[in-house]
Order: sequence, then structure tokens, then C-alpha cells
Amino acid sequence: MTDWRPEVVHNERDARFEAATPAGLAVLAYERDAARLVLVHTEVPEAARGGGYADALAQAALDYARAGRLDVLPRCRFVRVYLRRHPEYAELVREG
Repeated sequence: MTDWRPEVVHNERDARFEAATPAGLAVLAYERDAARLVLVHTEVPEAARGGGYADALAQAALDYARAGRLDVLPRCRFVRVYLRRHPEYAELVREG
């Protein structure tokens, strides 16, 4: 069994992380300033849901924030759920 993960691309121009799915593009949109990454919304085509795309997008965004020493404000409901399942990212979260 392989440990397949979707490939995630950081599209800085459109302020989002993207993953191609057989059903279309999955995206996690964000807003960014010098010190903070606000994760706004995750969208995965209905036919691709459950395929690990949203998890891969959230992980990529949080890893990006960690590497850039950015605080994270999770406005996206999915990202908030992901953070509860992955406490290793808890130190990034700054509400407010």
C-alpha cells in the first residue's frame, strides 16, 4: 500500500493553496499580512470529497505558516476541525 498524498501548489498570486482532483480544483483560500495567515475557506469538488484533498491543503497551509513564523487565524470551519485532530499545529493559532 502506498502513502499517497495529493500534490499541493501554493498559488501566491491568488492567495490560495491548490490541489488538482479528477473532479476539478480543490482550494484553501487565505489572507496574509506580515505576521499572520488567515485561513478563510476550503473548497473541494463534491465528487472528490473524502479523498484527502482538504487535509493536504490544510497541512500545506499550516506548514507554510510554521516555516514563515506566521500566526494562524483559522476562520475556515474545516481548518478548525483539522487543528483539533492535529494538535502539533496548536502553537500557530492566534485567535483575534
